[in-house]
Amino acid sequence: MLLPIVLTVLASLKSTADAAAVPPLYVPTSLSLDSYQRLWDYQAGLPAYLANSFGAAFMTIAFTLLLTVPAGYGLARFRFPFREAIFVLLLLALIIPYQALLTPIFLMFAKLKLTNTLVGLAIVHTAIQLPFSVYIMRNSFEAVPRELEEAAVMDGGSSWQVLTKVFIPAVVPAIVTVTLFAFITSWNEFLGALVIMSKQSAFTLPVILAAARSETALGGTDWGMLQAGVTISIIPCVGIYLLLQKYYVSGLLSGAVK
Repeated sequence: MLLPIVLTVLASLKSTADAAAVPPLYVPTSLSLDSYQRLWDYQAGLPAYLANSFGAAFMTIAFTLLLTVPAGYGLARFRFPFREAIFVLLLLALIIPYQALLTPIFLMFAKLKLTNTLVGLAIVHTAIQLPFSVYIMRNSFEAVPRELEEAAVMDGGSSWQVLTKVFIPAVVPAIVTVTLFAFITSWNEFLGALVIMSKQSAFTLPVILAAARSETALGGTDWGMLQAGVTISIIPCVGIYLLLQKYYVSGLLSGAVK
């Protein structure tokens, strides 16, 4: 499991001569940060693309939580007609590949002036993440003992107070799980960003890495710079997972098992 990551990091640290060596060298003869320097200065600059990726990811997290926490709470704790049918209908979106919807989404966003904006991209990423997140949140809210809710209501709590004071603290692991999945989905998503974003300055990190892959330098693709970009793109995903690992495992189990 670690071998591809190790080889990627080593490839990003190769000098230009080592990167172009034939046959290829798996272990560089000397370490160099030239690939990272070229990536830093590539087109609009690495900081701009990182800012776009982080901006879209954080907005995706915010939109996902704002929609799925109330939706999961309502579907789990309120009785209303066709509740289960609505829940199943939301889950059916999982079987529809979002790639099939990108053309109408692009045409709609073009009319709404949402193309080449991080808000528009975050909306697409939120739509991708919603069905799974609603599933996790709904099952997590259902796992909270009803006695806690009844005690809060008897103390005069409104539905909003019960949600914010009782349920949300009880489902923090599920919220962390949804946050983690929303971040990784947005951070790694490529096709939607490629379709929605046409300005070079609006590209996210996966799109600019694909652009770097298609461009050629002396001797072909600049593999050192490409591997440097892959290495940098891995760090946030690994970091957020390690920080939230404890909550992630318990949240995934509580949302998946009734």
